[in-house]
Amino acid sequence: MDDPTLSNQRNQSVPSTPSLNVPTTMSDSSFHLENLPYRTMHINRMINSSYNRSPSRTIYSDRFIPSRSGSNFALFDISNSPTSTEGKEDGSGTYNSLLRAALLGPDTPDKKDSLDAPACRNIFRYKTETKRSLHSLSPFGLDDSVPGISHSPIKAPRKVPRSPYKVLDAPALQDDFYLNLVDWSSNNVLAVGLGNCVYLWNACSSKVTKLCDLGIDDSVCSVSWAQRGTHLAVGTSDGEVEIWDASRCQRVRTMEGHRLRVGALAWSSSLLSSGSRDKSILQRDIRAPDDFASKLSGHKSEVCGLKWSYDNRELASGGNDNKLFVWNQHSTQPVLKYCEHNAAVKAIAWSPHLHGLLASGGGTADRCIRFWNTTTSTHLSCMDTGSQVCNLVWSKNVNELVSTHGYSQNQIIVWRYPTMSKLATLTGHTYRVLYLAISPDGQTIVTGAGDETLRFWNVFPSPKSQNTDSEIGASSFGRTTIR
Repeated sequence: MDDPTLSNQRNQSVPSTPSLNVPTTMSDSSFHLENLPYRTMHINRMINSSYNRSPSRTIYSDRFIPSRSGSNFALFDISNSPTSTEGKEDGSGTYNSLLRAALLGPDTPDKKDSLDAPACRNIFRYKTETKRSLHSLSPFGLDDSVPGISHSPIKAPRKVPRSPYKVLDAPALQDDFYLNLVDWSSNNVLAVGLGNCVYLWNACSSKVTKLCDLGIDDSVCSVSWAQRGTHLAVGTSDGEVEIWDASRCQRVRTMEGHRLRVGALAWSSSLLSSGSRDKSILQRDIRAPDDFASKLSGHKSEVCGLKWSYDNRELASGGNDNKLFVWNQHSTQPVLKYCEHNAAVKAIAWSPHLHGLLASGGGTADRCIRFWNTTTSTHLSCMDTGSQVCNLVWSKNVNELVSTHGYSQNQIIVWRYPTMSKLATLTGHTYRVLYLAISPDGQTIVTGAGDETLRFWNVFPSPKSQNTDSEIGASSFGRTTIR
């Protein structure tokens, strides 16, 4: 049985059916439109939007009608008609405030605040942009003043001071690429070879002590601290290696074996390796009575770089023959030979972070820092620095390294590995920066040059804090002399 209300609406909404203009071969009755009141009602329902609208169903159309209730009229200083807030939950107001602050900024007024403002139809009126934090991780650029919303700022890049915090005058510091005249001990004492003397500078007290004087006919060519204790090895121009006890300022022994000057030294526990201009490397056990235990041959020119790996299993040597060799503990011939450099290889450094990662730098004709994997015997990468590479040292706190340079820029560069992006370029030396050592805490480096100065730089962070000053006296400014 039909609803009488529905029948009335049907009679009002359905007009009389007109005759159709159809071909003579077809009759009007074939369409049966006049006989299908249900289809006619469905068509009129689509045309007449006011027909029996169901509250539970949404009628979608092909037009976009903006929702005024969701518009932010306050942003353009336009008043909006008030809307009823009755029936809303108490928490919706807080949610709307937070959402409005996140999307439109904390300074955007609420709807109810905009009702009191006079109407204005100048939509494109200039409005100052809301200030937001540049370091916000939120896609909305949240500011710290947004209530109830927390965010973590992006970590700012670490800043490396561009000036040395301390400068020491070092008279008679030689301008010789093949020598190694500066080293920093685990006890925070700096050893420097000046002419025919060795001086010690205590980084904690700034006290200077003269350790030894080789005499007028000899000169210091290299210094190297033992990994533990207070023993210092001194290589001389006469081809000798002297062992000194710095705590007592007393020479322990003198070892011979080289015919020419000893420009490179490296410790591995109680084993001391010495490289000479006579092209050889001698392995010395300071506990044994013999001057040396074995002789390593392979270089065709002066040995100017020596470094033991952190596990004391591999020794890297660089020479003026442009070769980089790797030796094991028992070999007398190199187990690895790298010949890619085009100049003398003095700068050598083992990574403390990755086993078997070795960095080396070439001289004036090469200018490159190369990285090697000694475990797989592969060449990893190469970086052209643009100037002579004199020294390399890795940070033990972060995966970074420092290189010092000579001709033509005399700069110091802090690199991030493995991207080899420059964190800082430090200048100040007027001669090539031939000497480099790192403090025992891994934060400070000291550089020496032919301009007869030693400069101290804070370049690496501490392992606990990015901003903690080194304990060697970073607040001590000024220029003093080491002797």
